[in-house]
Amino acid sequence: MASRKVRIEEVEDEDGDITLENLIEDAGYTMGGERSERARQENQAIIDELERKKRARSTAVPTDDNRVRARLREIGEPITLFGERAPDRRDRLKYVLSQIATARGGEQAEMESESESEDEEEEEFYTQGTNELLKARRKIAEFSLPRHRIAQQRQQNRLPLSRTIDLRKRVFAQLKTYTNLGSQIGDSRPVSQVRFASDGRTLATGSWSGNLKIWDIPSCTLRTEFTAHRDLVGGVAWYPGADLSDQSSTLSIASGGGDHLIKLYSVNNKVPLATLKGHDARVCRINFHPSGAYLGSASFDGTWRLWDVETHAELLLQEGHSKEVYAISFQDDGALAASGGLDAIGRVWDLRSGKNAMVLDGHAQAIFAMDFSPNGYQIATGSADDTIRIWDMRAIKALHTIPAHKSNISDIRFFRRNGNTFNTAPSENEDVKMDHDADEDVKPIINPETNGTSPNGDSADVKPSIESAVTPAPRVHMEDDKYQSGLYFVSSGYDGLVKIWSADDWHLVRALSTDAGKVMSVDVSADGMFIASGSWNRSYQLFAGDNVVM
Repeated sequence: MASRKVRIEEVEDEDGDITLENLIEDAGYTMGGERSERARQENQAIIDELERKKRARSTAVPTDDNRVRARLREIGEPITLFGERAPDRRDRLKYVLSQIATARGGEQAEMESESESEDEEEEEFYTQGTNELLKARRKIAEFSLPRHRIAQQRQQNRLPLSRTIDLRKRVFAQLKTYTNLGSQIGDSRPVSQVRFASDGRTLATGSWSGNLKIWDIPSCTLRTEFTAHRDLVGGVAWYPGADLSDQSSTLSIASGGGDHLIKLYSVNNKVPLATLKGHDARVCRINFHPSGAYLGSASFDGTWRLWDVETHAELLLQEGHSKEVYAISFQDDGALAASGGLDAIGRVWDLRSGKNAMVLDGHAQAIFAMDFSPNGYQIATGSADDTIRIWDMRAIKALHTIPAHKSNISDIRFFRRNGNTFNTAPSENEDVKMDHDADEDVKPIINPETNGTSPNGDSADVKPSIESAVTPAPRVHMEDDKYQSGLYFVSSGYDGLVKIWSADDWHLVRALSTDAGKVMSVDVSADGMFIASGSWNRSYQLFAGDNVVM
């Protein structure tokens, strides 16, 4: 590279020396020549493009598609392109406006942004809710006020540290023994969702064929099949505490499908009890409110809705996402709902007031799964960016990011212990006496009456049941089981794996291979004995620890 040229005039002072004042700098030349100038131009072009993208992100454009089309027509652009959806059209308008602003030197960009911001402010509106919605909000508030989880958390905080550590060691040691018990062909098309009933021995599967099936676990025997939808089943949800032994036609399960419908069923009747209509596009995930009085549904029409289970009426149509809404979850207290969409944004809604309580902004791609932690203040979200994010509603920020899977995260489920199993638990200060060695494993065995053969020795259609080989004798306080809720959660991904994560430090406890390609859904039974997953290869898999013998 040419160095700076300095011309020295040979001017002598009285002593004949050259001083700094005599030095003349000649800067009248171009440093580096044509190559350096071309590099500067390229760098400037890159900087200008980055500024344009930054300006495009900050440019406010209408959310109403009709206004977007009108704005494109004003600036001489095609109002739509082949195969272009409304969100893509909105992004194209941002790009065009940013180019125009760059060509005008950036001043116009600020004017456009201010003008559009004013338009956006004008778009904000409120609609008067119905009396039914007002009554529902009051009922939800009354349901959420007792907050039983807080009383249990306070009780748990009073436990000795050694007892808490022992509980966690037992739980995680058992989780590390989980293996694949086997798989069962579930349908003729991919199994899109699996969900355990509250008894932990009944599994519901929904598939892309539109069928909803009920299976006995662990025998994997088909109990009931519903031809639920004309298109794929996107969501399956059990009614809270559904009594499957009840022979009457009471609500037990619901499904949502690609035919825009939600159907409510009893396990004893293949005819739907009710069909909920209102969505304008595919229904993805659905979930019952913990009270059982309401049902939430997320849809590709860009909304999620709240339904009255008893009257089958639509109570709330909630917007707020710029793209399709895929996931929905309710807090265990029932006060909050969370929705996640293909716009990579999650939102937490206060059902008692209708306000947006928190924005979950951090994922780079679409959110496909979300679940509230049983502790009530944390949410886990799974995304197409292959990460799980843990959000803390108290701090209003992302608490932790887990690089969970190598491909899309399709489902997340926290472990929730079924509270009904603790009715016979001893008091807090009462210890359970041991009749067996503390190191002896208690393993279930197959009922001898269904050991795989008929009484005459021939092969039979076996429906094995799990019975304990030894009378269960807990090694610690029996009531400690209720503190297991929220200790871990499971996730599934398109990398073919089901993973178990600690909810204490968010570390991986166990990775389970399905050998079935993409895993579409996952769930854990209320007693913690089984994990089930639904897969792309039309089957579902069953996992259990070494305390279960098939």
